[in-house]
Amino acid sequence: MTRTVALPPGEIVLRTSRSSGPGGQHAQKSETRVEAVFDVESSEALSDAQKKRVIAKAGPVLRAVAQDERSQLRNKELAVERLVGVLREALRVPRHRVPTKPTKAAKERRLESKKRRSDTKRLRRAPGE
Repeated sequence: MTRTVALPPGEIVLRTSRSSGPGGQHAQKSETRVEAVFDVESSEALSDAQKKRVIAKAGPVLRAVAQDERSQLRNKELAVERLVGVLREALRVPRHRVPTKPTKAAKERRLESKKRRSDTKRLRRAPGE
């Protein structure tokens, strides 16, 4: 899944139910909708720090649903892919932003453009204002 985390398939619970997606009469008889559920708190693949980060961002239980395809197998693959995507995003550590100051040249350009704009507006005024 990521460089530091490998998600064991045994920790993902897959539930099937009847789909509202494509399939015609076939959809009314077969359970092609798949819901993948991952319990973060009981996972052994994640460290305590990772669990805290995931719970803070996405909650204690992650869910992903797939009912796009007619095949239950393909929907299982899609649901697991989506679940992994949610988990990967929740585990991502945002980069620390280092605030920067404008350069001297940038300050001068800004002040020069303000001065030009001010002169333009001053010249538009009626004499005596």
